[in-house]
Amino acid sequence: MKIGVPKETKNKENRVACTPAGVRMLINAGHTVCIQAGAGAGSGFTDDQYAQCGATIVPMAADAWGADMVIKVKEPVAAEYEFLREGLLLFAYLHLAAEKNLTEALVKSGTTGIAYETVQVGRRLPLLEPMSEIAGRMSSIVGAYYLSKAQGGKGVLLGGVPGVLPGKVLIMGGGTAGINAGRVAAGMGADVTILEVDLQQMRFLDISLHGSAHTLYSNEQNLMEMLPGVDLLIGAVLVPGSKAPKLIRRDMLRVMKPGAVFVDIAIDQGGCAETSRPTTHENPIYMEEDTVHYCVTNMPGAYARTATQALTNATLPYALRIADLGLAESMNQIPDLRLGLNTHAGAVTYKAVADAHGMPFLDVKF
Repeated sequence: MKIGVPKETKNKENRVACTPAGVRMLINAGHTVCIQAGAGAGSGFTDDQYAQCGATIVPMAADAWGADMVIKVKEPVAAEYEFLREGLLLFAYLHLAAEKNLTEALVKSGTTGIAYETVQVGRRLPLLEPMSEIAGRMSSIVGAYYLSKAQGGKGVLLGGVPGVLPGKVLIMGGGTAGINAGRVAAGMGADVTILEVDLQQMRFLDISLHGSAHTLYSNEQNLMEMLPGVDLLIGAVLVPGSKAPKLIRRDMLRVMKPGAVFVDIAIDQGGCAETSRPTTHENPIYMEEDTVHYCVTNMPGAYARTATQALTNATLPYALRIADLGLAESMNQIPDLRLGLNTHAGAVTYKAVADAHGMPFLDVKF
């Protein structure tokens, strides 16, 4: 199979979909890989490194998009819609429940879209987990930074100092992103509480965090009681493939102290607050209801080298199986990969996405 890796075009997106080591594995398996020139530069991988592993370096995005399967990091932006076509297999983070225009473009073009974030093994999302780990850890770091008075925050140091109480961090959601946010915030010395609805997950959090963070059942009453004292609020909720629930209303933010910070990790899926809107690494924050909002849609792109390596570790085995088996056989033989299929044959094939946009759902058979 011919596999294309175009350069990412989203704002400040420095990740690339495959490392040179991953390219070597694909080529050793008998496949052809073409890399757009400069695609790996933001992650510290040169064209020469890819060429030494057997890749063909192509000058234009259209050359990479002309492959049988294109592997990317982020969803195509509007300028890339022209590359979508029938017969193309696109393997990337798509987040279609929050992207109606992209969903329509994929359907209209007949592109087969397999979304990293909906590949599922049991309750796990193995291709989303590494980026959730990075975004979770990063959320506490950027939250602490924007709490600085110089950045518009309330001037609270999360870890406090002797004689001064630490800052309070409230994390909504105790999944992969939430537990990593909690681990880093607790490591800074903050007073951390994680809201969660799954009692078994709360027991896991209690054991794995060794009591360094509190757990609290997630409901509106508990949330409202916590918010007035919160310095950093982190939204780490996830409904696989669906839009994030709007757990934070505008009136809830009004009870928080001016200069508190809200980091919305769920912004890729539409955000978990009424006041959330997508931002970029170039302009990451805005003020709403006297609260600093950080809603960058590609948070792990800030740590591109680490993120690219972690992403390739997770996605390459699946990309290799698709290339070896072809679409139909990979869908039939790998049930967890079948759950990643979001669009095919001019239709939406993931029900949560179809429901989000009021579009017909096709339960496709291979």
